[in-house]
Amino acid sequence: MDSQSKILVTGAGGFIGGHLVARLLEMGVPSVRCVDIKPESQWQQEHRRCENLVLDLRDAGACSRACHGIEIIFNLASDMGGIGFIESHKADCMRNVLINSNLIQAAVDVEAERYFFASSACVYPDYRQRAEQVGGLKEQDAYPAMPEDGYGWEKLFSERLCHHFHQDHGLETRVGRFHNVYGPKGSWNDGREKAPAAICRKIAEAQLDGSDSIEIWGDGSQVRSFLNVEDCVDAILWLTASDCAEPLNIGSEERITVRELVSVIEDIAEYPVDINFKKDAPVGVNARSSDNSRISRILGWEPSVDLWTGLEATYIWVREELIKQRSGQRSFAELPVDHRLRLVGSEDSVALAG
Repeated sequence: MDSQSKILVTGAGGFIGGHLVARLLEMGVPSVRCVDIKPESQWQQEHRRCENLVLDLRDAGACSRACHGIEIIFNLASDMGGIGFIESHKADCMRNVLINSNLIQAAVDVEAERYFFASSACVYPDYRQRAEQVGGLKEQDAYPAMPEDGYGWEKLFSERLCHHFHQDHGLETRVGRFHNVYGPKGSWNDGREKAPAAICRKIAEAQLDGSDSIEIWGDGSQVRSFLNVEDCVDAILWLTASDCAEPLNIGSEERITVRELVSVIEDIAEYPVDINFKKDAPVGVNARSSDNSRISRILGWEPSVDLWTGLEATYIWVREELIKQRSGQRSFAELPVDHRLRLVGSEDSVALAG
């Protein structure tokens, strides 16, 4: 992957996509096109040095526009969220297949060099994810197929789409299966947040309110592994530049229960709480963690950010966002575009307008 390549990042207004764009800009990539369905005022991060487009990539024409003149595509666009969202929006999650099917065809039409697809550990079947199971999920465990209903089926189908477009059209496709990615600048209060951000918010709320308890979904025994977003971006770039056309896990092997996760965040906040377990709430599978033996062998990659360090940064960010929200302040990214233009001045206004 050449640093001079013309690059498209879809889902650039979201969590992982936003961090990926920021990294590409840090690397000095001169031409990054960012696409998201949300208005720019709702993007998680500012991408003022990019070409920013608001498009619905479920439409084939929008995909053609997004891919015009592009050489490398990172497809992170997806209508998704934590377990509460995907359990109640299965049809919407399934419609994500339109994004990948239209975008990958557009990639072939413009003769793109590489196409990265962000898949998920939700492709793994429930019978592989029991609490008593020792060790993480291996890539071959995805078959015989019985992925998570809705979201998982869409991801597995899109993985197969990448495989066959590679076979039939010669498109260099790369697939990363994300395992519970967390960090600052992601969803934390809109119903799409995942466990680390949600627990950070709940403890921060309790701390600011002087409350002594929080609610946690399930009984706290669910086992997960969590990957910091900076490590995730590293793995995306390594995998996209590699010769590996088969799906690879992008996750952590460090297993932790939800109750233990709460304990870590309590220690970070220096604020202990009592837990009210909501046992009738959606909790997902019993146990899910990554086996990284294949990605370690093929790419030499392994996570570098320990869970404490990553959660500490996440908690601090979520708490600051909560304080801003309560005080009526708005972050720069939340301001309307015309307000931002007045703040940054005429030179940057030209870059934004372009």
